[in-house]
Amino acid sequence: DFGRSSELAFVVEPSDDIAVQEQPLILYCQVEGIQPITITWRKNGVMIVDSENAFMLANGSLYVSRFQRVRGDGSSDEGEYDCMAQNHYGLLVSRKAKIQAATMSDFHIHPQNAVVEEGGVARFQCQIHGLPEPVILWHKNSMPVNTDNERYTLLPKGVLQITGLRAEDSGIFHCVATNIANVKFSREARLTVSGSHSTVYKDPMILVGPENLTLTVHQTAVLECIATGNPRPIVSWSRLDGRPIGVEGIQVLGTGNLMISDLTVQHSGIYVCAANKPGTRVRRTAQGSLVVQAPAEFVQHPQSISRPVGTTAIFTCVAQGEPPPQITWLRNGQILETSDHIKLKNNNSTLSIYGINQADEAIYQCLAENSAGSTQASARLTVLWADGLPSPPQSVRAETVSATTIQVSWEKPLQNTKEIIGYVLHIRKAADPVEMEYQEAVSKSTFQQLVTDLEPSTSYSFYIKAYTSRGASKASEVTVVSTLGEVPAMPSLFIKVINSTTVQATWEPSIKLGQHEGFKLYYRKVHLSQYTGPVLLASNITAYNITHLDASVVYEVKLLAYNQHGDGNSTVRFVSLRETVERTVLNPPCDCMKDEQNNKTSTTGIIIGIHIGITCIIFCILFLMFGYRGRLLMCKNVQEQLSTPQIPRSQRSATGLVLNGATRRDRDDRDLNGKQLDMNELERLFPAPPSQEQQEKGITSAHSLSAPHDETQISTLPLDEFSIIEEQPDPLPKNPHASSPAAPAPNHSSANEG
Repeated sequence: DFGRSSELAFVVEPSDDIAVQEQPLILYCQVEGIQPITITWRKNGVMIVDSENAFMLANGSLYVSRFQRVRGDGSSDEGEYDCMAQNHYGLLVSRKAKIQAATMSDFHIHPQNAVVEEGGVARFQCQIHGLPEPVILWHKNSMPVNTDNERYTLLPKGVLQITGLRAEDSGIFHCVATNIANVKFSREARLTVSGSHSTVYKDPMILVGPENLTLTVHQTAVLECIATGNPRPIVSWSRLDGRPIGVEGIQVLGTGNLMISDLTVQHSGIYVCAANKPGTRVRRTAQGSLVVQAPAEFVQHPQSISRPVGTTAIFTCVAQGEPPPQITWLRNGQILETSDHIKLKNNNSTLSIYGINQADEAIYQCLAENSAGSTQASARLTVLWADGLPSPPQSVRAETVSATTIQVSWEKPLQNTKEIIGYVLHIRKAADPVEMEYQEAVSKSTFQQLVTDLEPSTSYSFYIKAYTSRGASKASEVTVVSTLGEVPAMPSLFIKVINSTTVQATWEPSIKLGQHEGFKLYYRKVHLSQYTGPVLLASNITAYNITHLDASVVYEVKLLAYNQHGDGNSTVRFVSLRETVERTVLNPPCDCMKDEQNNKTSTTGIIIGIHIGITCIIFCILFLMFGYRGRLLMCKNVQEQLSTPQIPRSQRSATGLVLNGATRRDRDDRDLNGKQLDMNELERLFPAPPSQEQQEKGITSAHSLSAPHDETQISTLPLDEFSIIEEQPDPLPKNPHASSPAAPAPNHSSANEG
């Protein structure tokens, strides 16, 4: 039963047709599948009953003996026909066939008389409507126009073009329209060719440009473009979007008409006709749009499937066409109505049937239709049902435990429980579609399940199925229960000090808060027990400024979210404004004008200080240089003094001591007067050696040290104790070794310190 032969399907479906008045019409319908198969016909959705005028043939086709567009009772044989086939597995409906009567109207455009100079272009047009599209032929002087003449171009829409006119082209023209309904003749028009070919220059001009056309794939499009000018313009074609027109199926009729054969959707676009003056950039353009429609056709057909009871069946039907087709689903020939367990998605391309049962077993059809045509495809759903399956679980109950938990319990089925291998609990939010359902498996010995991670204050539906290795039982009764309400969670709170009397409380909205109606804000001084507040804030508010605060104390700020179930836990923060006040005192507000002036003054002082510092450095360097040079000179003089003849050892000690001790004491005085020392001062500075008598008494000079007579007392003379000494020659005593106390000491020279 599940093989190919069981599928009920159409081998031949009725097609669109144009019927001739008072002539017979046959609509074909052929079906295959498991017999017996019953075929019936409908017109415009109404069942056709066999009559003398219309009845069904043995092969299932419909025969209309005398087609009439309008009958005596006002009815018509025109309309949309479809055939229905039905067998044990379901019912199938064919595509709709549109039947129209062949007609032909009168000409609404007739050819007009024309006078054209020799070498010019003549154009005649006649237009008429009919079904099917009339074929239009042209006659000249009551004879068919010679189409072998390349100067004569006949276009399908009833246009005759004659280029390069000559005198022999003059005559009387008319057109003849023919279809299966009738033959009609237009009025006559005279063509007069005047004068000789003109050599006067004329700008290119497009007499007639392309029309906007809407055609179907595989038809032929003719885009007209006729241009005049002297010299004769060159006609070219292009697409406005820049895409190439191509060469396959493209042909130029006459001097510039574009014909596209075997149209495809890709040929749709705006076409531009350009008339160019030869050898120049002078041109004229005209444009027209071409719309190519494609009837609906299937890219993916729905496939017949077999599914156990309680499972999900999915059919997919993908169609394409231009314009995009609309998809409609039928169930056994009737429009499919969606419900909680029947859903259409993806622009009706996907049909999903949840929790199928035997009532869902049927033939499902996908109808794709657009303005260019329609098509259909079908598939059968077989619901598998095994004998001996358990009956539905009994006494399903659901009890609310908390805001996020519900406990579901049930009792085992009444029948066929031995083969049960487990239960499946089906869970869904009551407001969600069936496809949002999820399941939890339960062992066969368990008759309750704690369902967690639910949302507060939300209704849920539950039902149970018992499973065996051969299939599932039918679903139990559905029970619906709601979770408890829950107060909101703690919000995140942040405090920012704005100034010495204001702080800003901010918090973040979060789904973790749950359902909440708003926020309550409290604040107080920490040493007080009474809060200021609550300040009620809407749920969309996320910040609040607390003003007129005392900067000398610490404040406590508290925020909580609330809903209809009560207040949530609060978040507490402490804040002090004292640091802000201290920073304000330590860092007073900036006086920008004063600071700017101070900056200018400071800059000037820095520059002056740099100059003074550089000057001081230069003077120090010079001072050091000259001072070092002077020391060198002094050392040289001392060396010269030390190199003079030796005085007696007894005098050398005293002299050395005097130089070491007294020279520095008298240096300033000598610097001031700058005069040469007199003899008395020399005697004071350089006394004569003591007498023998004084030596015996053990008396020495005040500046000498006690020592044995045979030892010489040497005084160290450091270089830095010397000054620059300028030598000046003085007359010395003739007897340098005289011992008179009044005589000057037998020194090598007398010195003036300069």
